[in-house]
Amino acid sequence: MTEFEYNQCVTLYADNVFRFIMKNIGHEADARDIVQSAFEKMWLNKQHVITEKSKSYLFTVAYHQMIDHIRKTKKTKIVSSFEQDERVVYQTNNQLKETLMQALNQLNETQKSLVLLKDYEGYNYQEIGEIMNLSESQVKVYLHRARLQLRNYLVSKENIS
Repeated sequence: MTEFEYNQCVTLYADNVFRFIMKNIGHEADARDIVQSAFEKMWLNKQHVITEKSKSYLFTVAYHQMIDHIRKTKKTKIVSSFEQDERVVYQTNNQLKETLMQALNQLNETQKSLVLLKDYEGYNYQEIGEIMNLSESQVKVYLHRARLQLRNYLVSKENIS
């Protein structure tokens, strides 16, 4: 990979990698650090990176760094329960996005990453398998389970407001 190809890669993929990491961890400064580290690693290994596979390489590196970051900064969550009115109210766009993010946050790290890579970033099963170090069949099975869990969360009476 040449310097020009590296710069093209930054231009083409920086926003996508940042968006993927940000959706997973929800903290902008940490997401920026992870993306920067991924690009730094690609720069240091540019002689070994095949230009056609640079996007996959970036997402793979960023994904693994994100997992390391999550493991290091695992925080306990306090869940408070409260009763909600059972009426159905139409949600605004922001409320819908918030509900979807809450649903995504119910998934484990692997499931959340799979859903974001497939449905948000548009990767195919093979590419996701390469990024997450899973077989194509594992990707399909885990993604199916994640989508079922999302559906069950989104249609449950407690989550419809």
